[in-house]
Amino acid sequence: MTDKKQKLIDRLRNAGLRPTRQRQSLGKILFSGGNRHVTAELLHDEAMNAGVPVSLATVYNTLHQFTTAGLLREVAVEGAKTYFDTNTTQHFHFYHEENGQLIDMPADMILVNNLPDAPDGTKVTQIDVTVRIAKK
Repeated sequence: MTDKKQKLIDRLRNAGLRPTRQRQSLGKILFSGGNRHVTAELLHDEAMNAGVPVSLATVYNTLHQFTTAGLLREVAVEGAKTYFDTNTTQHFHFYHEENGQLIDMPADMILVNNLPDAPDGTKVTQIDVTVRIAKK
C-alpha cells in the first residue's frame, strides 16, 4: 500500500468514515490536487474519466458524508448550484457569474461587524460570504 493511500485511509477513519473503495476512489480524486472547488457533476465526470465506475447519486452521497465529517465545506452559490470546497478553513469566495468559477478569498479581506446575536439556544458556527464578479 502506498503512503498516499494509507494517509487517505487514515484521514477517512479519523473523520469517522469507513474507508470503502468508493470513498477512497473519490477521496483520491478530491484531495490529491490541493485545494479545489467541485460540483457533484464535475467530480462524477472526473471519476468516470479516471475509470471509477460510480453513479452520480453515490457521488452526491459521498460529498455530503465528507461534508458532515468535516472533510469538505459546502458552498451554496445559486439555488441548485452547490460547490464542495476541500479548504475547510474560514475563508470567503469570489463567484465568477459568467464561467461559474469559485475562487478563494482570504478571510482577512472582509471584516464582519455588528453581527446580531444568534437566536436563543443557538450559536453562529460559520459566516459565508460570496462576492459575485463578472467581466467589465
